[in-house]
Amino acid sequence: MEDSAPRRSRAAFAGLVGVSQVLGLASVVLTGVWMGHFRGGFAWNGSKQEFNIHPLCMVLGLVFLQGDAILVYRVFHNEPKKNVKLLHGIIHLLALIMSIVGFVAVFDYHRAAKIPDMYSLHSWCGMTTLILFCLQWVMGLMFFLFPVASAWLRASYLPVHVFCGLALLVMSVGTSLLGITETLLFNIMPTYSKFTPEGVLANVLGILLVCFGLVLGHLMTREEYRRPPNPEEEALSVHFKTLTDGGSPTTP
Repeated sequence: MEDSAPRRSRAAFAGLVGVSQVLGLASVVLTGVWMGHFRGGFAWNGSKQEFNIHPLCMVLGLVFLQGDAILVYRVFHNEPKKNVKLLHGIIHLLALIMSIVGFVAVFDYHRAAKIPDMYSLHSWCGMTTLILFCLQWVMGLMFFLFPVASAWLRASYLPVHVFCGLALLVMSVGTSLLGITETLLFNIMPTYSKFTPEGVLANVLGILLVCFGLVLGHLMTREEYRRPPNPEEEALSVHFKTLTDGGSPTTP
């Protein structure tokens, strides 16, 4: 009987992780179907087909891969921390590469089509998200993966890093929703209100992205799903507690 609650918690966790992956993969697939079937496919030639690379890369990179990079700390909670940090950094690097490809594609298309850059709310939010994502990745690299900072600084920065990771995921989902709406209004505004298949598919994509973000947020904020403490994390916790209590660390 004593083990029933932990078993239920583990089962719920496994189920939610599975749901998150289904939602994330479905979002990527629907983006590909939307751009491939309704918007004419993909190419790298300055045409609208090059623009279609942009939403696919952004959903794959800044939403799905970024979410999975955050999730590895919950899924692999019994693996050595160093290995998990490396996997976390690699997935984030893949997300960054995909995002840069997506940004290059849309700017290249704008240049070829003589469309102004960076005038919409979607573009402002997207550029802000990408810049902050790059900064977050570099800071994580320097503070945790190949630390050049002292334990004192790493302890003080750790909660900021965790918060920024979740905030960036929220910003990525929100920016994607703005991009979906903008693309629909630019392309099918006269028929959007008639529940055309393209509009319905894009709306479903938006709902999937929101659900993906909500499930990830739940998994990352529930205390029972946290990584069990290990000596390295305990040391950081001690440093951080000392900082918040107004003292100074007693160990390097």
